[in-house]
Amino acid sequence: MDVNTFPRLLGDIGGTNARFALQSGPGAALTDIATYPCAAHASLQQAMQHYLATHGPVSPRWCAIGIANPVVGDEVHMTNRDWTFSISALKRSLDFDRLLVLNDFTALALSLPVLAPNELRRVGGGEAVADAPLALIGPGTGLGVSGLLPARDGRRAVPINGEGGHVTLASTDAHEDAVLRWLRDRFGHASAERALSGPGLVNLYGASCEIDGVRAKVLAADQITALALSGADAQCTRAVADFFSFLGNVAGNLALSLGARGGVYIGGGIVPRLGEQIDRSVLRRQFEAKGRFQGYLAPIPIFVVNASTSPALIGAARALEDG
Repeated sequence: MDVNTFPRLLGDIGGTNARFALQSGPGAALTDIATYPCAAHASLQQAMQHYLATHGPVSPRWCAIGIANPVVGDEVHMTNRDWTFSISALKRSLDFDRLLVLNDFTALALSLPVLAPNELRRVGGGEAVADAPLALIGPGTGLGVSGLLPARDGRRAVPINGEGGHVTLASTDAHEDAVLRWLRDRFGHASAERALSGPGLVNLYGASCEIDGVRAKVLAADQITALALSGADAQCTRAVADFFSFLGNVAGNLALSLGARGGVYIGGGIVPRLGEQIDRSVLRRQFEAKGRFQGYLAPIPIFVVNASTSPALIGAARALEDG
């Protein structure tokens, strides 16, 4: 590995927060980790310049950014944040020798093999099958979806770069039918992200209120989860229950699509904050409820990613190592 490519700047850019770190040399631990609200900066470049000014003097040669958005060309227009930029212009402006921009869940997928056991919370299933695909899903500001496919001849596993958060949501009972009607009435297409995200929790709460004939309060996602955890509001409790039900269903579909016998990982910021609520939910039951393939899914372990350092930063570093 060329030591002249260091120090390296690493970023994990979501719809709500921008996280950055530095790596000083090959295999070195990440340092100077910082998190900034995206709303505090007018652009990604401004956020990066603020970080470098705060943690300088430093002149990174290589940079990798995981961003909550599809990356399909030079121009990036974030879905859940009003940031737009040109990758080539950003590279020139910040004088990088190399700038790699990839989907944030592609970066997160690359980190999965190196996460420590204490950074994962297991939710049922048996033992993961070695050298089998891994699935990754993560509700946050949006819904990230990825996976990791095994490679041969000593090569590193290959991450999947897709937009699975926008697949069409399905229902499993009459109540969920009503929730989907509510979502379709408002958005036309009821995607998984419309339920499985921070704004999705607000949608589920609104749907629950209308179904129950109760006037909805103006609540943010964190307020809904807090009221659900305390048991103080029946519609908030129902919204969180619906969230876990839909998440289990979508995660089971993803596991079947990828053949993810190596495990299903849940990232994002919402589920870790709900703690043991996941164990009391129907998530695991809904994950396995796939008719004739219940027996296929039952042994697959589910892991909640709960790491102190943003795993997507680690994945971004690993993406640069791949050349």
